[in-house]
Amino acid sequence: MRTRLLATTALLVAAAAVAAEDDKPSPLGYTDTPIIPGTKWKVHDLDRPPPPVVKPGARPGDPPADAIVLFDGKSTAHFYSRKKDDPAKYPCPWAIENGELIVNGGDCWTNLEFASVQLHLEWKSHATMQKGNSQKKGNGGVFFMDRYESQILDCDNNPTYADGMAGSVYGQTPPMVNAVRKAGEWQVYDIVFTAPKLKDGKVIEPARVTIFLNGVCVQNNTAIMGPTRHKLTTDYSGTFPPKAPLRFQDHKNEPPVRMRNIWVRPL
Repeated sequence: MRTRLLATTALLVAAAAVAAEDDKPSPLGYTDTPIIPGTKWKVHDLDRPPPPVVKPGARPGDPPADAIVLFDGKSTAHFYSRKKDDPAKYPCPWAIENGELIVNGGDCWTNLEFASVQLHLEWKSHATMQKGNSQKKGNGGVFFMDRYESQILDCDNNPTYADGMAGSVYGQTPPMVNAVRKAGEWQVYDIVFTAPKLKDGKVIEPARVTIFLNGVCVQNNTAIMGPTRHKLTTDYSGTFPPKAPLRFQDHKNEPPVRMRNIWVRPL
């Protein structure tokens, strides 16, 4: 009996010790850990500042609290257009219908300039475009820093050159897969663009891009070889600005491409 009592007492003491340990608050950090290489911070550093809180959108695709909403379905005030050989800025001519931008009337640029960004963009070609015609089927593009194009194209039943498909770095790198939906359905771009690293205006590290098309990764930290061009190769010769507008391309489609829910987060 005594042995059983002692064993029970020991178990109760152990359980109390475990409970007391569980009640102790978890440490907020440490001061006795090694420095993380390449930083001034220790591992689990008590003094390392936390990141700011950003409230995400209520639904997937909705802009988070810190996003710049470029198109909310109501206004083109964030965009301007240009005329050939004319440096002046003109109002964006694209019409709005049912909260959608009708991409018709020439390219448009953002009034704001950006470097590295996270971009969300939804686009679609017309439902009647059932037969392919290579680059003449729902063609468009978004140009980061007005130079580096992520291609927009209706690739549903539409053979074309691989480095001109939706999700490509135009003229350079094809998408890893063709992830487009059917013609007439909304396509969703989520793109992280990293601006080239500059020194005295010269590029010392190339631009890079990660692209998700309809939730599928089609470019994974892909190096961009230079400004994208049709039928040409380029490099980073010359000087480059630290920031530039985003450009949204009108490729003269009939019926026009449509866009909606465009927002950006500078990184």
